[in-house]
Amino acid sequence: MNRFEDKVVVITGGASGLGRATALEVAKEGGKLVLVDLDKEGLEESQDEIKKIAPQTKVELAEANVAKEEDVSRYIQFTMDTFGRIDGFFNNAGIEGKQNLTEDYGIEEFQRVLDINLNGVFYGMKHVLKVMKEQGYGSIVNTASVGGIRGVGNQSGYAASKHGVVGLTRNSAVEYGQYGVSIKAIAPGAIMTNMVEESLKQMGGDDWEAAGKEFISVNPMKRFGKPEEVAYLATFLLSNQANFINGTVIAIDGGQSFQY
Repeated sequence: MNRFEDKVVVITGGASGLGRATALEVAKEGGKLVLVDLDKEGLEESQDEIKKIAPQTKVELAEANVAKEEDVSRYIQFTMDTFGRIDGFFNNAGIEGKQNLTEDYGIEEFQRVLDINLNGVFYGMKHVLKVMKEQGYGSIVNTASVGGIRGVGNQSGYAASKHGVVGLTRNSAVEYGQYGVSIKAIAPGAIMTNMVEESLKQMGGDDWEAAGKEFISVNPMKRFGKPEEVAYLATFLLSNQANFINGTVIAIDGGQSFQY
């Protein structure tokens, strides 16, 4: 199956985690890629991994800070100059930030998390939607979180930003469906990425692996998710098979959200 043959997909946060895993799946199915991240070395590692499994894949790298609109405008223009269109946009870059009670949560930290997780998603949508509206087609998948559909505790900035991503997704889906553009969000739970590992280290310190076991003990599936499992969902939603899925937020967390 080559759902992305001759399709152009832009992925933010492409240097690692869910972004890299999704890029690999798109490449396997013939897609052309623009990977965006601040981590130049990580981007190059992603490119190397893609070339190992799909040597013919066209992969362009864009070093950019999604929290700066000028950087976002630049990577979108770079994509258009290079490929002439954008078929899919995985609006994925994000951070967790430091954990703390709301009363102790630093204002600067709160703003930093919102700048990346919410403003970055907004800037991406703003500039990509202009392209897709003119094209008359396109698919956007935003990365929210289970922290965007329920409370998680000790993560004021993260929860606020991810709830904002859900709101942006639903609002823009209403606006742009008439132009042939579908917009949806995924809400991953505990997926074993570097970001989740760092979160566990905040909770458990040197004994973070034990903290991880305790963390997943309440999950119906009793395990962490894998990045490739999220990538399978993201690639489906980016493909033409999911064009009529619009304004939806899909949890991928082993069923844990439905216990709340």
